[in-house]
Amino acid sequence: MNVKYNFNSKQKWIVFGGSYPGALAAWARQKYPHLIYGAISSSAPLLAKVDFFEYLQVVKASLTTHSDNCLKALGRAFAELETLIRQPIGQRNVNEKFNICTPIEESATKPLDMSNFFQKLADNIAFVVQFNKVNRPEAYYTIDEACNVMVNDTIGPPFERLGIVNGMVLENLKEKCLDYKYDNMLTEMRNISLFAKVANGTRQWTYQTCNEFGFYQTSNDKNDTFGDRFKVDFFIKQCMDIFSESMDAKYLEQAVSQTNEFYGGLNPNSTNVLYVHGSIDPWHALGLTASNNPNIPTVFIEGTAHCAEMYDAAKSDPPQLIEARNKILDYLAQLLTNSKM
Repeated sequence: MNVKYNFNSKQKWIVFGGSYPGALAAWARQKYPHLIYGAISSSAPLLAKVDFFEYLQVVKASLTTHSDNCLKALGRAFAELETLIRQPIGQRNVNEKFNICTPIEESATKPLDMSNFFQKLADNIAFVVQFNKVNRPEAYYTIDEACNVMVNDTIGPPFERLGIVNGMVLENLKEKCLDYKYDNMLTEMRNISLFAKVANGTRQWTYQTCNEFGFYQTSNDKNDTFGDRFKVDFFIKQCMDIFSESMDAKYLEQAVSQTNEFYGGLNPNSTNVLYVHGSIDPWHALGLTASNNPNIPTVFIEGTAHCAEMYDAAKSDPPQLIEARNKILDYLAQLLTNSKM
């Protein structure tokens, strides 16, 4: 860049990134300190982990910022679905309320389809949480809006309320219906065409999770809010079915171990990096949220979600978000001042 734009050869570069790019920003400074002078790392999962069960734990905690009743209603909805999918009348209700692409009775006895069904529903709830009140150009539904539906018993039983929330997220994602069929997912993910739907990064990112990071957002307890339909084995099977049978549990554990050894996990060996996270964001569970080392500064923002401080400022921004942005600016000013010394 210095050559391309005819900059001084001693020009200092500071990189920014949010989410996985936030990790890349931190790692760029760590691995190439002679090229990168500093980094702002936002919502970055630094620790690779196969069974990332903590993700949904943070989702649940974030939902309770609205009310405990929201989380309770959600748990009842998932429990009701377990009963409904086993009986004809219940299956018709699920077909009607959840706008699914394929009638549920065709898959009720197929474990992989049902794992995918419940995982997609949980993922839609997580979507609401992860992007809660961030200032994106497109307006996503918020925790408050979703929970207002979940606690409104005049709508109907909890599963019907979950059906409405599911429809809200499908609207945000511009999906016509909920496609839960496992084989459909495999067909889509195996498509290597340049113009495939998954060519926008979905297939590539999935390969990275299978080969480097894991990050599988599991639910392992039958009595938990989201049940036990999508344990870690479900995600490992996807790696094997989409890419290679060699990508089994042993392979993935070794790959994740190598990633953490190479980058350092939550013990980065670098300076001039500011790590920023929000308490609502489920990814903060794998990030650096606090540090006693003055050379590894952190900013933890209560009540904000994924990469919130990276979006344009808005009049509705809470004081703690405004304060966090100011801390980032102060840190940048400090880096730039030191670079001139």
